[in-house]
Amino acid sequence: MTTTETPVPPALRRGGAAARARHTVLRVLATLARSAAIFVPVFLVATFVTFALRALSGLSPARIQLGEQATPEAIARVEAQWGLDRPFLVQYWDWFTDVLHGELGTSWTNGADISTLIATGLGVSLSVAVFALVIGVTAGFALGTLAALRRTTWIDRAVTGFVTVISVMPAFVVGIVLVTVFAVGLGLFPSGGYVPAAQGVGPWLAHITLPALALSLDVVADVARQLRTSLVSAYRENYVTGAVVRGLGPRRIFFGHVLRNGLGPTLATLGLKFPALVGASVVTEWIFGLQGFGRFANDSAQTGDVPAVQGVLVVSIALVVSFNLIVNLVLVRVTPAAQRGV
Repeated sequence: MTTTETPVPPALRRGGAAARARHTVLRVLATLARSAAIFVPVFLVATFVTFALRALSGLSPARIQLGEQATPEAIARVEAQWGLDRPFLVQYWDWFTDVLHGELGTSWTNGADISTLIATGLGVSLSVAVFALVIGVTAGFALGTLAALRRTTWIDRAVTGFVTVISVMPAFVVGIVLVTVFAVGLGLFPSGGYVPAAQGVGPWLAHITLPALALSLDVVADVARQLRTSLVSAYRENYVTGAVVRGLGPRRIFFGHVLRNGLGPTLATLGLKFPALVGASVVTEWIFGLQGFGRFANDSAQTGDVPAVQGVLVVSIALVVSFNLIVNLVLVRVTPAAQRGV
């Protein structure tokens, strides 16, 4: 006896699609609401602590502009020009409202607009960090997947050994080696400097490739190790055994069940890696002669330019929160556990 499947009416199919779309929108809105509930108090506390650093540091623009031999009257006059003679909470509120409008103040050392200085350096660092993240995710994903699919074999052991070695190699050492081999020795890439993408994609990529490679090794190692562990763990779950019993092929099991459930921890790891790439690039920027965000932060701290340091911290907080929000939204869409609110 043969059975025939009852066709689903088009109206019912449309209703199911609409219900799934509403469910997806609700999940995204819930994620945004949770992120906002965390971001707002964290941002308030972080900005208050950041601004309080000036009072705790004892630094003053008068000391920078007039030197250590300045008279108390001259110091008081300069601090009054900068508004530092007002009550602390009044100063903080004025600074915080300016931050909300994208104004990070004026540099103590040269009187330049800090927002402009940070934007210039951030463009360089973001170019390198994004390219490093792309290289790290691509290579790490390939190595982690290969190790998981060939687990307990010599390939798995070779991949594990390789990522262990590159994880302990400092970025500045890798950078020096890359410059020596590919820039000085082979002449394939420029040894330093930066060209904006607006002046040509080719020169832009040529100048950021070596610093991105130097920064990407840590990402490759973290992604490969985390993905390999997650995929191997997913292969041991009951839903994979059930898929095998139902006769599903290895490719469908991997992409439909194992990969989707194993991506969560790896994506969560990336939420911390990207801001770290931007902030930890100062040594690499020195090696490759880049005037980036990390180098600007270092120079500002060395000169005691407190408003610039405060601006760097605010931008760093925004980068961390923004990238983690993006990762959370991707997790909601990709991983089944996140969709269930687990």
